[in-house]
Amino acid sequence: MERDGQLELYRLVADRLKEAHQTVRTLQVPEGVRMALTRKLLAVTAVAKHDLTDAARRLDGFMKDLDEGRFPQDPTADGTP
Repeated sequence: MERDGQLELYRLVADRLKEAHQTVRTLQVPEGVRMALTRKLLAVTAVAKHDLTDAARRLDGFMKDLDEGRFPQDPTADGTP
């Protein structure tokens, strides 16, 4: 039964990662922000290979930030007005 739960969690995380990547691709943000968001998703993907529960938790936080409009700063912006 434990294995079935792990498989279901794996499916859930995989589906949500696909959704998150699609969302990031369609955001109207500077390219530097998009790259930073993609790097965060790649980090979640790497964690999923070793700890699905932690990956699901990180993905929840990532999606919450996206839903609330909290994006990383554009690393390519020079900070001048």
